[in-house]
Amino acid sequence: MNTKLRALIIDDEELARRLTTEYLRSHSDIEIIGECENGIEAVDAITTLQPDLIFLDIQMPKLNGFEVLAASERQDGVIFTTAYDQYALKAFDQHAIDYLLKPYSQQRFDEALTKARKLLGQSNPAVQALVSQTNAIAERLTVRDRGQTFVIPVDQIDYIEAQDDYVQIHYAGKSLLKTQSLSELEKQLNPEFFVRIHRSTIIRLQSLKCLERATKDSYQAVLHNGAVLPISRSGYDRIKGML
Repeated sequence: MNTKLRALIIDDEELARRLTTEYLRSHSDIEIIGECENGIEAVDAITTLQPDLIFLDIQMPKLNGFEVLAASERQDGVIFTTAYDQYALKAFDQHAIDYLLKPYSQQRFDEALTKARKLLGQSNPAVQALVSQTNAIAERLTVRDRGQTFVIPVDQIDYIEAQDDYVQIHYAGKSLLKTQSLSELEKQLNPEFFVRIHRSTIIRLQSLKCLERATKDSYQAVLHNGAVLPISRSGYDRIKGML
């Protein structure tokens, strides 16, 4: 490989970042282009710098490693570095993405780089599967808007509307557009607290003030924030079963 691989180090511990830097000194084909100490910085750096290789911790402030991958839509060139073995899946070794359990040696680090070189340029199903599993029940959503990353706690959401290829998330008196289908986002929300009242609308039950009859045969949802949203027949059945 004639060109250098551009690497980004993401870890909230300075000593861990220094160790990765030290281990990379013997690899002249890899250039460190940046370091991040939290998930928000990581999403911005990945989006802006587009590194070839990422050394990614899992437990970090603001966003964890899996949320970073989801928010940045990164699917390849990732080596996980973590002190927590409960996240390890056999699929990582099977698909040539590596998982380094701290503390790890130079030899183990070098083995991971060998795997990463083979991985680059390929979309890895193990990462995609892990991101999907991690986001199955989300506690917060990430939205990229005008070069910024916003973190939305799900317990602040009032309702979500489908807008063509986007969803518009209404929360805490604000709203943001996210590139995602409503059906995909619905899978990430806890069904005990969120209900789809219409093919284009999901509400958080705690945001519901009351149900009102709109016509002889239809109802609408009135939220505490003043929003009034139509309810389909199937949506009415779903929400009545949860009240």
